[in-house]
Amino acid sequence: MDANILESSQKMQSVEVSFEFSKGKVFDKLSRSFKGRATAFCQGTRVRPEGRAPYLHLLNWLAQSDDWTVSIKQILRLHPEHRGSIIQVAEKGYLAALINAHTEISSVLHYDEVSQLLTVEDPQFMYYIRNLSWNKFAKDIGFDSIGFSTPYDFALSFAGEDREIAKMLFDKFEERETHVFYDKNEQHRILAQDVEDYLRPIYQTDAAFVVVLLSTFYPKKIWCKFESNNFKQRFKEASVIPIWFDEAKPGLFDETSRVGGISFTRAADIGEQLDEIVELCCKKLQEYRSV
Repeated sequence: MDANILESSQKMQSVEVSFEFSKGKVFDKLSRSFKGRATAFCQGTRVRPEGRAPYLHLLNWLAQSDDWTVSIKQILRLHPEHRGSIIQVAEKGYLAALINAHTEISSVLHYDEVSQLLTVEDPQFMYYIRNLSWNKFAKDIGFDSIGFSTPYDFALSFAGEDREIAKMLFDKFEERETHVFYDKNEQHRILAQDVEDYLRPIYQTDAAFVVVLLSTFYPKKIWCKFESNNFKQRFKEASVIPIWFDEAKPGLFDETSRVGGISFTRAADIGEQLDEIVELCCKKLQEYRSV
């Protein structure tokens, strides 16, 4: 059309219009229809720059698929570093709810909760996402970094007596779409494994930060000693975040007293304090990712 060839010709004609020029015009036209829908899907209910951008990654994997479909089960096998965030949005119903709540998104994407298949419904939308400049698009919609150097963002270390608080903290981290190691959430993976071999790399290198709940119970527990022996060298790397309980404030020679941490008071509002802890930790994570 750009070369004004609108019907069959009896003789060979030379086309001087650049293919990339025409392709760019098509893409710009499609952007007006589809950029808003792609943005709404990738941002989810709220942009969380510190999170693992599960919706953004799902759309990117869709763009790379040959049959316009991605399987959540296959994604979990191929991209284990995204396991936590993908399970969070898929198995808890957030992915289906997001698509069903927006007619503009549901007109181009379909998700089957039974088969766990996410599918593109519109061929023009498929063309659009396949030709996106993904790094630029990610930054434009609020995600400064979509590369992850560690399987986990945070690993929790705590005594069994503080499990209720640890579980609340884990849930709040998950709401921010971060990937957190919390032992009870991974019991099925630990089964039949050598537990020490399984946990050692998580606390040594596989989490960007270790968050330690330092109550009076912590130093008395064998597993806490094992975990702390594996992350103690990371104090020098500024990747251990101590949470000091009011009944167990650090002493002068306590290793944790040399680094910045957060105080926690059992008698105060636990939910508010955990919200503050998560907010500070996520700001730290976002800063770490931007370096």
